[in-house]
Amino acid sequence: MKFRLYGSDPKRIALIHGGPGAPGEMGPVARYLSDYFSIIEPFQTGLSVQDQVEELAEILRSSAEFPVILVGYSWGAWLSGMVAGRYPELVYHLILISAGPLEERYATVWENRMQRLTPDEREKVHDLIVQIQNPICPDKDQILETFGRLMHKADTFCPIQKNKEENDTFSSDPEIFSRVWAEAAKMRQTGELLSCFQQISCPVTAIHGDYDPHPVQGIIEPLSRNLSRFTSIIIPNCGHCPWEEAGASDTFFSLLYGEISGIFPSLVSIAR
Repeated sequence: MKFRLYGSDPKRIALIHGGPGAPGEMGPVARYLSDYFSIIEPFQTGLSVQDQVEELAEILRSSAEFPVILVGYSWGAWLSGMVAGRYPELVYHLILISAGPLEERYATVWENRMQRLTPDEREKVHDLIVQIQNPICPDKDQILETFGRLMHKADTFCPIQKNKEENDTFSSDPEIFSRVWAEAAKMRQTGELLSCFQQISCPVTAIHGDYDPHPVQGIIEPLSRNLSRFTSIIIPNCGHCPWEEAGASDTFFSLLYGEISGIFPSLVSIAR
């Protein structure tokens, strides 16, 4: 499955998941917005950055009415920026949610996460990484789940309590993550990632939590320096996933709705 659709045509808003390799995680955002707008939620399957850029561009061409409002979360923010820079005709406005830092000097995410864990939890994370890297590791799915819970703790200011049944994400793909992320991280190190963003001609809005371990200055400083139409919104007491924050999710949804309705007022309430 390459995408999910919400509401009637035209699809002018696309929500791009993170990971890489975490399809379906934008489901809660898509369902909220679908009360007001029609949504396409693409899923990325490519095993390289180039493959994912071309895959997303093709989905937008074939299944959306472009130019779209492209809303990218985490890795999806980077991917959306690369698509907007390469294919400006496809993107009317770019919204970056919890984007990773665009320059290597701001790449302190891992250190920030570790500072938020106890010594025992940091030791556990180290042990889990060793097991994950073992090619014949048994119970890798269980190990990845435990690792994900510890990262979620470090990423979140005050999480909403939810049942497993409420999880929208399909099975994550470790191969997509390892191959695409390794390439993307190298692009940041060499400056190629920022160069992709420098090609963007549409307006860009960044929405970021002040508790996100991905430092907000790693987005605000490079984009303010390089883009003429860039604005940022910082949500207080909010971690990496705003819609999973008990005290910030309502603020996030209100801000996102306001941004989109301000960009395309004619799309409001067409979904139903």
